[in-house]
Amino acid sequence: MGKYTRLGEFLRAQRGKEVPMTFAEIERVIGGKLPPNSPQYPAWWSNNPLNNVMTKVWLSAGFRTEQVDVKSRKVVFRRIDEKAPEPPPIPPAKKGERHPLFGALKGLAHVPPGIDLTEPADPDWGKVYE
Repeated sequence: MGKYTRLGEFLRAQRGKEVPMTFAEIERVIGGKLPPNSPQYPAWWSNNPLNNVMTKVWLSAGFRTEQVDVKSRKVVFRRIDEKAPEPPPIPPAKKGERHPLFGALKGLAHVPPGIDLTEPADPDWGKVYE
């Protein structure tokens, strides 16, 4: 049994869509302390499954973290909506044709007249190496 298994069991037993918890409550549920850096870094509470072991536990229990407040030491676990449709896959480009997303960002960037994008942003940049 892993250190965070109890958190997964606790979350699975909840019936609501949201489970607000303080970091102290999480420590009581897991029966130990959170890692020293976890409470102070919001990134530790992200929903990236490669982030840490505890993230995998709450994701596999069907929850995501939201409203992480490291100063108040609080987090809200929200149930993942299993009925949310996944976007359809983008079909691959056929041989000799452009990809369907070609030009999707057209018009989103504007370069004012008189700006040369090939010119160095800092003309003195090479002096750093002298």
